[in-house]
Amino acid sequence: MSLIKSISGIRGTIGGPAGDGLTPLDIVKFTSAYATFVRRHSTRASNVIVVGRDARLSGRMVLNLVTGTLTGMGFDVVNIGLATTPTTELAVVGEQACGGIIITASHNPKQWNALKLLNEEGEFLTDEQGKEVLRLAEAQDFDYAPVDELGREQKNYTYLRRHIDQVLALPLVDVKAIRNAKFTVAVDAVNSVGGVAIPALLERLGVKKTVKLFCDPTGNFGHTPEPIPENLTAISDYMKRGEADVAFVVDPDVDRLAIIMENGEFFVEEYTLVAVADYVLAHTPGATVSNLSSSRALRDVTQRHGCSYTAAAVGEVNVTTEMRRTGAVIGGEGNGGVIYPALHYGRDALVGVALFLTLLAKSGKTVSELKKTYPQYSIAKTKLELRPDMDVDAILRAVEDHYKGERVTTIDGVKIDFDDSWVHLRKSNTEPIIRIYSEAHTMDEAVKLGEEVKKIVLSLI
Repeated sequence: MSLIKSISGIRGTIGGPAGDGLTPLDIVKFTSAYATFVRRHSTRASNVIVVGRDARLSGRMVLNLVTGTLTGMGFDVVNIGLATTPTTELAVVGEQACGGIIITASHNPKQWNALKLLNEEGEFLTDEQGKEVLRLAEAQDFDYAPVDELGREQKNYTYLRRHIDQVLALPLVDVKAIRNAKFTVAVDAVNSVGGVAIPALLERLGVKKTVKLFCDPTGNFGHTPEPIPENLTAISDYMKRGEADVAFVVDPDVDRLAIIMENGEFFVEEYTLVAVADYVLAHTPGATVSNLSSSRALRDVTQRHGCSYTAAAVGEVNVTTEMRRTGAVIGGEGNGGVIYPALHYGRDALVGVALFLTLLAKSGKTVSELKKTYPQYSIAKTKLELRPDMDVDAILRAVEDHYKGERVTTIDGVKIDFDDSWVHLRKSNTEPIIRIYSEAHTMDEAVKLGEEVKKIVLSLI
């Protein structure tokens, strides 16, 4: 059993003893702490907190506990039911709420669930705010409302439609062009809420035909839910039959978008953001942001448009903070997370689908032809296992010193930029390991670079 408390929320496996998983007692404790944090810090006159959930098996149980706890703390709850993460974020704004909770463990397997915590802007809490919630939970520093001040629950299941309305209203989403292209699109939504959201969006966009794989939102995931190649053999095999123009794959809460080309090959998650940014920059020039572990291709495409690129520390909230600072018109993370601030500051697969289909329709190219127009890179991932007693920070400082003659960034671990490649080393928050990401023009070169740096780190240890 596992319980992990981090900047991305409270996540854990369902079942087991309290404190050793996401048990009912833990759900109540952390929800109470979050409600106390909101009560003390919200600037909104509202007394409303929005709650949404993905379709995983434990979702309804967790939702009932969260809703009951929030009303017990004196908050009114708007329960938006089955909803994507970006839909829940937009609902916080739509309700002028003072916060929101998304019940989802994102790409984790079905035994996991999580509480992802939002501020009054519908954005994730900062690291500092998250730590305050954890402190409140540890101290059990919260008081429940007396009987006359209990909150109420209201159900509002209209927000997916509203979300789609807002996507279609974006100036760069061209429904007419998509309709005229007469696309056939395949969808793999891993039997979660994306199975409702993505087909509904495609219908509104005018897609001629939608082929659904794993689109029944039962929570019985049709495969391991992280949208990476080894988990997506079924839809890849389907695409090899040549019966669809493109396939979209989303994770259980629909904030990551992977694309499979018409020939069954992977567009690569890193290039979801690259392609969408290329389209956005062609019409609205401006800055871009991604995290340090994302492909250099975004930087190259941004510079091709005469614009500036900045890298942020890993984590959505770090990317959005840097996007606000630079006034970025598009940004995100290389895991298929597109953040388009013209709609909202959150990773959103729906807006990614709409912008990508517009680009594809206007380009007149197949997806594989489109992919060839972008700088070609490959990212390799490995890790270095350490003894628990080792000082990871000291090891990373030694790596920084070893590469002091190169372009080194230390806002999140150590990243070394070479002329045609880079390597990024980060310590894990949950394991005694150093994660090593490396990128070069070919996978063989990227793997070789990662292994070379790994050997150097071992020699420094």
